[in-house]
Amino acid sequence: MTAFLLIWSPKKWPWPELPDLAKRVAAGEAVADVWGCGFARSLLSGDRVFLHRVASEPRGIFGSGYVTRAPYEVPDPAYKRGYRLCIEFVYDWLVDANERVVVDRAALRVHPFSVQTWDAQSSGTSIKPIAEGALEKRWAELTGKRASPRLPVASAAAPQGAPVQSSKVTAHARRKRTG
Repeated sequence: MTAFLLIWSPKKWPWPELPDLAKRVAAGEAVADVWGCGFARSLLSGDRVFLHRVASEPRGIFGSGYVTRAPYEVPDPAYKRGYRLCIEFVYDWLVDANERVVVDRAALRVHPFSVQTWDAQSSGTSIKPIAEGALEKRWAELTGKRASPRLPVASAAAPQGAPVQSSKVTAHARRKRTG
């Protein structure tokens, strides 16, 4: 399996729904979301994603999930190319990163994590295998071992190309976060 970073900068993209979303995931709800993936087209359904808070404290990894839909183009006139790439994924772990992260930046500066560039400018950066293995191991130690989350019923039954049931994030916030 391949793992990728999804970057969140609260300075650029407010996410007021995050505390509620984290509570829903903690309660065991299968929550799907949409996220921009920069120029990355190599993410596949089933790939692992880790959410990384950058730009302000607390910095570090605060969520994870599995890709449910590979990158697709979303029309967006704000981009020179006229579209942006997005993925859909389902969370398996999420904490309110305004309060805390699971793996902080200090831990990510130590080998073998240090082989990875964590402060990517956009989402969709592939995590190097040596860092990925170490991250998965540390993640399981800190969050516990869990089965892959089940897809929401609406998502699993949706026809090919249909949007996944969202996490009820407002369109404005999603647009900002997925840039």
